[in-house]
Parts: sequence; C-alpha cells; structure tokens
Amino acid sequence: QVKLVESGGGLVQPGGSLRLSCVASGLRLQNYAIGWFRQAPGKEREGIASIGSRGLSTYYADSVKGRFTISRDVDKNTAYLQMNSLKPEDTAVYSCAAELFGGVGFYFEYAYRGQGTQVTVSA
Repeated sequence: QVKLVESGGGLVQPGGSLRLSCVASGLRLQNYAIGWFRQAPGKEREGIASIGSRGLSTYYADSVKGRFTISRDVDKNTAYLQMNSLKPEDTAVYSCAAELFGGVGFYFEYAYRGQGTQVTVSA
C-alpha cells in the first residue's frame, strides 16, 4: 500500500522558516516525480514545487521561487520542502504527491497524494 505522510507544519512568524517532510512507503521515491501542493481556505489547490523522477530538474511557482526549495533523500525515501522568508499569504495546507517516472511540473496527474500538513504564518 502506497502512503505519503507529511510533517513539519506549524505556526511561524512572518520571515521565519519551516521544513516540511514527505515520508513515502510502498514505493521507491527514486523512481517518482514529487510535487508539493498547497491549498488556502477559499482558494484552489496550487502546485508550488516539483522535482522530476530523475531528481535532476526542479520547478517552482512564481509565488515561491527564490524562497522555497524542494529536495529528496532517496535513501530515506523522503522528500522535503524548505520554506524560507515565509509570508502570511503562504498560510495553507501543504501536501505532497508522487507520480511514477513523472517529469517536472504540474502538467500531469500525480497518482499518489498525502493528507497534508497545516502551515500558518502569523505574528
């Protein structure tokens, strides 16, 4: 059974940092593209960061470019989203998703998705 479990969310002040983790089980992350999504209340789900299945290419939405970094550790079967210089508008539920031999970006459907972790940026 494939499972993706996110952790690392919480309450942080504007300008602060968080690192989200996405632990995968039931699949080998090295063969999967990983995408991080977020959904704020009343807004559509947004794809914000992606890493291709070969781990060579990354994509970032303009809203997070230069502040967020996606990475993965295939030995730990875990993907990460390092979030720096957080803003109140980054408040959302963040979730990770995986697609076998996927490319980079959000032009395809991700087959597996986690439940998400809440990130709140507030003073």
